[in-house]
Parts: sequence; C-alpha cells; structure tokens
Amino acid sequence: MKFPYRMSAALFSMILSSTTTNAFHSSSYIFAQTPSTTKCNVSFSNEQQQQKEYLKDQNKDISNLVKSVNYFISRECNYSCKFCFHTQTNTNKFQFEQAKYGLKLLKESGTQKINFAGGEPFLNPTLLGDLCRHACELDMAVSIISNGSMITPKWMDTYGKFVDVLGVSVDSFDPNTNALIGRGGDANNNHANRVLQVREMCQKHGILFKMNTVVCSLNWEEDMNAQVEMLDPYRWKAFQVLILEGENSGRPGDLRDATKLKVTKEQFDAFCKRHEGQSMLIPESNDVMQNSYLLLDEELRFLDCSRGGKVPSESILMVGVEKALSQAGFDHDMFQKRGGVYEWEREK
Repeated sequence: MKFPYRMSAALFSMILSSTTTNAFHSSSYIFAQTPSTTKCNVSFSNEQQQQKEYLKDQNKDISNLVKSVNYFISRECNYSCKFCFHTQTNTNKFQFEQAKYGLKLLKESGTQKINFAGGEPFLNPTLLGDLCRHACELDMAVSIISNGSMITPKWMDTYGKFVDVLGVSVDSFDPNTNALIGRGGDANNNHANRVLQVREMCQKHGILFKMNTVVCSLNWEEDMNAQVEMLDPYRWKAFQVLILEGENSGRPGDLRDATKLKVTKEQFDAFCKRHEGQSMLIPESNDVMQNSYLLLDEELRFLDCSRGGKVPSESILMVGVEKALSQAGFDHDMFQKRGGVYEWEREK
C-alpha cells in the first residue's frame, strides 16, 4: 500500500493499531482523527496524573502553556548552514488534511499564534500557503521563519494576506561569511540582497518583518548596525549558536558539526552590546532559548530539548495536545521571561 507522505514506523503503527483513534484512508490522504470524547478502556491513571502534575508544576492551565507554537512542517532545506539544529534527517511531511487537523487541536487547546518553520518552509509553497490560510480562518496569528531564498511575489500576492509576521534568517551581510556559514551558496551569493527584496514585499503586503541572527564564531565580531537600520525589522532575534545531540554535535549520525562555530557567553554578549542601540534587538543565549519554545516536528510531535538533544513526544494526532505537551520539557517560566507573548498581529 502506498501513501502520499512518509512517516515514522512508530506513528504508522499507532495509526493502524490504535483502538482509540478513528483512522481512515481516502484517495488523497490518511487522516487520524482523535475525538475528544473517546477514551480507551485501558487505565491511564498514571499518565493522567503525570499530566495533572505537569500542569500543576507549571502553575498554568493548558491554554496558557500553548499560546505560541512552532511547527516545523518539513526538515527539507535548500541551504546547508553548518550550525543548523533541525537538520534534514528525513523528508517526511504531513499532507494538508493531517496538518489542518493538528491546527484544529492546537486551537481548541488555546494556541493563539502558530509559527511555520523548517527546514525551509517555502520548499512546500502550496502546503505552507494553505496552512497559513487555515490558521487565519481559525483566528490564529500566523508567522513564518524562512531563509528568504524562495519567497516569490506570486506567493505573497496569493497568501500574504494570511500572514502576520515573516521572519528571515540573516547571519551576516558579508557574502564571504554567508558562504562559510553555508547560507546562500558561494562567496558570490546574493543572500543579503534577497533579504532586502523580502523586506520590500512585506511592506507592500502589510506584513510585519522580523530578522533572526545566529551568533557564531564566524560573525560575532561583525557590525550589522547600518544594515539593520536600513531593513528596520520590527523584531530582531539574536541567538547564541546551540549544539544539540542528534542534529549538529558532530557525533556519529549527526548531519552537522557546529562545535567549531560555538561562541562563549562573553562573545555573544559582545555582539549584543555592539548592537544595543537597536531597540528591536532581543538577545537569547542558550540557557534562555533551549527549553522556552514549543516545537512541533513534521509528525506533530513536541520536541523535548531539555536533555541536550531532541526527544519527540507522541503525536498530538494520536494522544491529543495535553498529553503530548507533558512530554515536551517546556519551560513556561522562561518563555514568559524572554517575552514569548508580544504584539504578533499585523494591522487588519
């Protein structure tokens, strides 16, 4: 039997064998639907107790915990950034109907903003656009993080009205540095110019423009003030390069080795100090960043980074948001401290 997308053997097995899930197959997709009223006859008292204890420890109900969620729709990417911590270990992705149901579950649990990322999300432009439209229909704020290389005027004309925030990764304005990082090809790459084009498209469509910069050993001494002032993002995130086992630690099986790109806290702070005049700058060191984001992978599983790697939860399609969230290692207090809730909607 052939299916329109690839999935992990574990998730596939769960869909086939689950007695608590109504799974059906049509000509275009497999759709796993978990009715909220359905309960398994097997005792889940321990699991339910763990969920309650998790919510009690966080001192929040679930609607406060899942206000902002990041969904990596695919790991596919057209760049080869050496510090990437979400590498192309597979090409799996859900089709629209599965992902759409995942968004519904998130909305019902209290999610107010969904951020679509990758990989490079614009490698799947129709899926991305349809998800943006549906999230907007669910009254979620919609943001995207992209490398900016595949955003076209046609896509923006079609789907831009459904996007509140568009963030572009900008690690350097020096073509040689971008080439060394692996962003945008060789030293003749036009990554910085493409960023400007994306900025102009955002302005045309009324989309809030954001920048993300990963501070590493190749760029921590760079002065970006003049270029940032020209681009004038409404938010600029500066992240200290993060090493995660299974992704970029250089260990056997990892697709990247970012260890030589690490910077000390002092070097990261020096970069931020150099740009402190930019009022939109939001620095996030490793201890701030690592556990303060809710990350959903391509199979709608929360990723627990608290132990230095990425351990996936069960899929929200199979067990619901609350149970999967209890497996996420999410630090809600740090989420609040770093300003995880902010003005994330464009002017309507």
